[in-house]
Amino acid sequence: MTAHTPVLVADVLALLAPAEGGVYVDATFGRGGYAKALLDAAPCQVYAIDRDPDAVALGRPLVEACGGRLVLLLGRFSEMDRLLAEEGVAAVDGVAFDLGVSSPQLDTASRGFSFQLEGPLDMRMGREGLSAADVVNQASQSDLANIIATLGEEPAARRVARAICAARAKAPIETTLALAEIVARVVPKRPGLHPATRTFQALRIYVNDELNELRRGLAAAERLLKPGGRLVVVAFHSLEDRLVKRFLRRRSGKVAQASRHLPPAELAPPQPSFETLVRGAARPGPAEIAVNPRARSARLRAAIRTAAPPFAYEEAA
Repeated sequence: MTAHTPVLVADVLALLAPAEGGVYVDATFGRGGYAKALLDAAPCQVYAIDRDPDAVALGRPLVEACGGRLVLLLGRFSEMDRLLAEEGVAAVDGVAFDLGVSSPQLDTASRGFSFQLEGPLDMRMGREGLSAADVVNQASQSDLANIIATLGEEPAARRVARAICAARAKAPIETTLALAEIVARVVPKRPGLHPATRTFQALRIYVNDELNELRRGLAAAERLLKPGGRLVVVAFHSLEDRLVKRFLRRRSGKVAQASRHLPPAELAPPQPSFETLVRGAARPGPAEIAVNPRARSARLRAAIRTAAPPFAYEEAA
């Protein structure tokens, strides 16, 4: 398996508190960092999920080494309650998410995630659906600008979209470096940030529907966790972290009260389904960042499941 250093793994273990006989979900298996840490920490059972067939294939040796304590499932984490039901599991003691692209995906040129490595403009985590090349070459200029501005938070999104459309009118944009060069011509250089960073982030999130997938995944974890079960989420950019923060604030009852002018039946909010375990977001320290520079943007949030029913799912919650 390609080397991968899990971020904030000590914090994740401390918050999940794996125990003998417990059942845990590594919702984003990747190269098995969290799953292996859980298995090493306690004689527990781990169900690991990944939508990337490569990750599942490369994880087979770890499955075999664990003597049945690790079950690796190909699929989306938004479907974790269904995936585990098919394994005969109705409730679990903990769920961990390590969001975004994994280091091996980023470092494999043929996957098309990196603006620093020449490869096909792909970016699909699950090898299905539209690729980044399809979006770049087929989306309208206004749609491209909206994707790049909204999902990449790129101030120069309109300029980038115009440059992409001008370039593809001459020839299709098919490789990562070709797109990176187009973007670099119109985005001002920023200290410590490649000009194409935000555009590539936006395309990756769009191609993989990552924000909606995260919304559904958090709701699935809420349904699957037993009372006292723990949820830990490590996010790497503001859009993900903001979504997790809003989810936990709402589920823990930390939201504005309903208007007193509403009918009485609409005044009472649902009982909190979570209690937060971390004040704000935990971050990696200087020592971890020095060893693993990709940890610098990580934000960890965690909560414990109450006995209240899960909230009704809301796509934009």
